[in-house]
Amino acid sequence: MTDQSEDIARTVPKPPPHHAGHRERLRHRARTAGLTHLPDYELMELFLFRSQPQGDVKPIAKALLSRFGSLAAVLAASVEDLMTVRTEDTKGRTKSVGMETALDLAALHEVAQRVAREPATKRPVISSWSALLAYVRLALQHEPREQFRVLYLDKKNQLILDEVQNRGTVDHAPVYPREVVRRGLEVSAAAMILVHNHPSGDPTPSRADIDMTRQIVQAARSLAVEVHDHLIVGREGVTSFKQLGLM
Repeated sequence: MTDQSEDIARTVPKPPPHHAGHRERLRHRARTAGLTHLPDYELMELFLFRSQPQGDVKPIAKALLSRFGSLAAVLAASVEDLMTVRTEDTKGRTKSVGMETALDLAALHEVAQRVAREPATKRPVISSWSALLAYVRLALQHEPREQFRVLYLDKKNQLILDEVQNRGTVDHAPVYPREVVRRGLEVSAAAMILVHNHPSGDPTPSRADIDMTRQIVQAARSLAVEVHDHLIVGREGVTSFKQLGLM
């Protein structure tokens, strides 16, 4: 009797896991209803299917959004930070973000930045102000550390180079006015726009920000290079020195 029971048990198929068919159902909804109707975690799942071809990726998708706070912040996170994400599935098994998944997410962020930059590079930056603001927000809004970068422009105000000058801590990035201007001369820039972020979220200029900007403007002016603006990016928006009357 025992042998018969074991034979029957072997022939009865195991019930499929709870996520069986989920991938195809999600893809079907994406095709029929459109990607815009998917919540953030399902959109993240859809992308993770590529780097994790097997298993349930929903716990990882939700863990990423929980850890970083938003879809934009997930994409802006460094590969190293992404790989610290750990969670458990419904059976208590550990799920983690590996190198392949982290690189895929970093690549998606880079693609998004390049797409956002295209309108600014195809038209004069000053007449494409909304495109410029969209680009700097995408690039810096969720950066966990302060970053100072310079957009070098030609005589038609078209972008020559967007260069990160320095990366710093959560509240400071060293800036060297002479280096900023020297680099402008190297790339034959006629003008520049200074950009940096405040990881605290508040884009209000500090006294140090104001003093540093004036030093760069003075050094650039002596070499006939114009500084159009200094933008500070925070989660609460973008602040323009020119609009505030600070330059």
